[in-house]
Amino acid sequence: MAIGITVTSIEYYKQINKAKKEYDKAKRIIEDIVLSFNRELKREANKLEIITYKVDGSLAKSENSIERTKNIEKIVLPIKEKINKINEITSTFLSTTSTIENRIQNFDDTNQKINNRIEKLEEKMTSLTELPEIIRESVIPIRREKALGAITDTEIKVLEVLSVEGGKTAPEMKNKINLSREHTARLMKKLYEKGYLERETGKIPFQYSVKKEMEKFLNNSKNNQT
Repeated sequence: MAIGITVTSIEYYKQINKAKKEYDKAKRIIEDIVLSFNRELKREANKLEIITYKVDGSLAKSENSIERTKNIEKIVLPIKEKINKINEITSTFLSTTSTIENRIQNFDDTNQKINNRIEKLEEKMTSLTELPEIIRESVIPIRREKALGAITDTEIKVLEVLSVEGGKTAPEMKNKINLSREHTARLMKKLYEKGYLERETGKIPFQYSVKKEMEKFLNNSKNNQT
């Protein structure tokens, strides 16, 4: 019976030892699995940490980008307003420039017309300067029936001076007959209107001269008196 117990004990011990070995083996396998899992988990955790870091960096960059975008918008907005003002000023300037160009064109047209008129006036002036400087008024005929019948001594003296010395103006004649300039001018005008004198109106004061017909008449009168 003791032998039987001993055999049983040995067998039991073997079974326990076998079970322990199986347990140790299973434990090692589980430990390996756990260790492998832990390693894998650690790798994944590291990956997650890296991803989180990248995400945080991206978020930070995004926030910085957003902030930069806002700052850029703050800078760009005034620039846009200035550009709009410049466009308005440019539009106004172009409109003003167009108006000025139209005025310049109108001025050129008007200036051309004025130049044309000036050229025509110059042509007329040239043609006038080619005319004799002395312009004689229409000769008033001497009334033969009156001749020297109604003429005063002073008037006869005027006729004689003009006949001898040639044409004279009233200022030149006044000292010859001892009258004022105004009186002499009226007297010579009267002789002209009676037809005794010719008058040159090319310059002022007018110059008077005896008509050839009257000069002959005076000469004949002198000859008859002698």
